[in-house]
Amino acid sequence: QVQLVESGGGLVQAGGSLRLSCAASGNIFSINAMGWYRQTPGKQRELVATKTSGGSTNYADSVKGRFTISRDNAKNTVYLQMDSLKPEDTGVYYCNAALKVMGLAYEYEYWGQGTQVTVSS
Repeated sequence: QVQLVESGGGLVQAGGSLRLSCAASGNIFSINAMGWYRQTPGKQRELVATKTSGGSTNYADSVKGRFTISRDNAKNTVYLQMDSLKPEDTGVYYCNAALKVMGLAYEYEYWGQGTQVTVSS
């Protein structure tokens, strides 16, 4: 069984910073991409940033230059450093990982439980 456990959300004023962490644990053979998505009421979940095991990154246009994704592959952990936060960054942030479990041939996606980020104006 695989678990993704997030931490680091909270309340911050506009212009401030937060750092999210997500650790994957369980019977993991390998992890390909890890990343972050966010969801606000009435909207679909949207990509914020992803990073592959090879180091390729992808960012939503709205966060480019403000957010930085990083990984510690030895710890199966992904981080999201969020700077210059804006009220429109408010939402529930979900960790995502595409990985292979030991004994299985295929890659599956797993999600964390979500962590709330609230940016006040």
